[in-house]
Amino acid sequence: MNHRIVWRTVGIVLLAAAALLLLPLITALYYHESPVPFLIAMGAAVVPGLPLAFLKPKRSLYTAREGFVIVGAGWIILSLIAALPFTLSGDIPNYLDAVFETVSGLTTTGSTILNDVEALSRGVQFWRLFCHWIGGMGILVFIMAVLPMAGNRSMHIMRAEVPGPTVGKLVPRARQTARILYLLYLILTLVETALLKLGGMSFFDAVLHAFATAGTGGFSTRALSVGYFNSAYIDAVIGTFMLLFGVNFSLYYLLLIGSWKQAFKNEELRWYVGVVVFATVTIAISIMQQYGGFGHALRYSYFQVSSIITTTGFSTADFTQWPAYAQSMLVLLMFIGGCAGSTAGGLKVSRVMLLCKDTLTELRRMLRPRSVEHVRMDGKAVETGTLRAVQGYFFVYLLLLLVGTLIISLDGMDFTTNFTASLACISNVGPGLALVGPMGSFSVFSPLSKIVLIFEMLLGRLEIYPILLLFFPATWKAK
Repeated sequence: MNHRIVWRTVGIVLLAAAALLLLPLITALYYHESPVPFLIAMGAAVVPGLPLAFLKPKRSLYTAREGFVIVGAGWIILSLIAALPFTLSGDIPNYLDAVFETVSGLTTTGSTILNDVEALSRGVQFWRLFCHWIGGMGILVFIMAVLPMAGNRSMHIMRAEVPGPTVGKLVPRARQTARILYLLYLILTLVETALLKLGGMSFFDAVLHAFATAGTGGFSTRALSVGYFNSAYIDAVIGTFMLLFGVNFSLYYLLLIGSWKQAFKNEELRWYVGVVVFATVTIAISIMQQYGGFGHALRYSYFQVSSIITTTGFSTADFTQWPAYAQSMLVLLMFIGGCAGSTAGGLKVSRVMLLCKDTLTELRRMLRPRSVEHVRMDGKAVETGTLRAVQGYFFVYLLLLLVGTLIISLDGMDFTTNFTASLACISNVGPGLALVGPMGSFSVFSPLSKIVLIFEMLLGRLEIYPILLLFFPATWKAK
């Protein structure tokens, strides 16, 4: 283990966090609020960050192991620092609750312990939703975009931080890939902000809801979420952009360079669109009696399907009052999630595709034992190692989901609340059902349960392994 390069990079993460805290500090000053909470948080990041950032490692290159540790440790330390403004401002006096809210923001989960978000100061509101934007693409990917990091081996960091079973370079250099990703991310955010402003939102609300949509996070400046605005136009804009941010960003790069045919032939994209269309139409049919017709029901169905499959978590309706079919379909979408290489959570469409195809291939092999068949994706045979990795990830994902459900059940809540809370956190969705539905909050849980849910959010956002590896002694050995 190259300890010096790990802690040096963590120091750079802390300095980047201090720089990002400037934006909510400026917001607080603009609205005549105290900047002290943000100044103290910046100091808490800079004091350890400076000496760590100037460590001189004996070797500048590192392996995948260092990449996983950097991402896992960096996110935990960043979360602890980023929680300080919530507590120091008095908006969330309990530090554990502040850490829960911060981790929920950075992991783009959107689960909240707050019952009155509109009572928050403007500076804290900005920071709360800006955390979605930071965590959506990843803080380390952001640093890679602006600073050179350990040459071409920095791809290990991108693979550990960007969601999905596989991550590849768009261009030969990892740093250029990071810049392209963040440029696309920024452009889409700005376009959505402009469209929301045209729809009648205030500039403050438009910017913050664009942050939350871009990160597929789901925090809102309003207690009623997007439903507060009661606008079909705003629902359509946010619903569409949620789906756009749930698409693999490499496809947007293909569109930019003119490879339209290659982009639209992407098999994961077609599955993603197919699932969205099927879920939207069938849910609309199931709820049409509640909304006086198919057309009106389609508006709410489209928005909620977009929100849940992309694991954003915005709401325009209390879907806990919908029929059992609609609720069951939404829970299924929580498992599936968005595309690999997007800002969405969940298992990812590509993993679900591979699991389904692998199962069908095994069934055909049982009927024809001597046949040689391969699982194919985008016309190419998938390596056995990739299939095993997907199967292993699915097993660990389910195991952690069930263990999390078991532990938080000690609080005495009903099964629906416990299971969907655990699922919402490990899939980074936000709302669940029953007590943690879109009109509820996670404040009902005990401190132990909140700690478990915090780790589930981190495990889900970082695809499990970067966090788990931190607790293996072998990870920290020199060789």
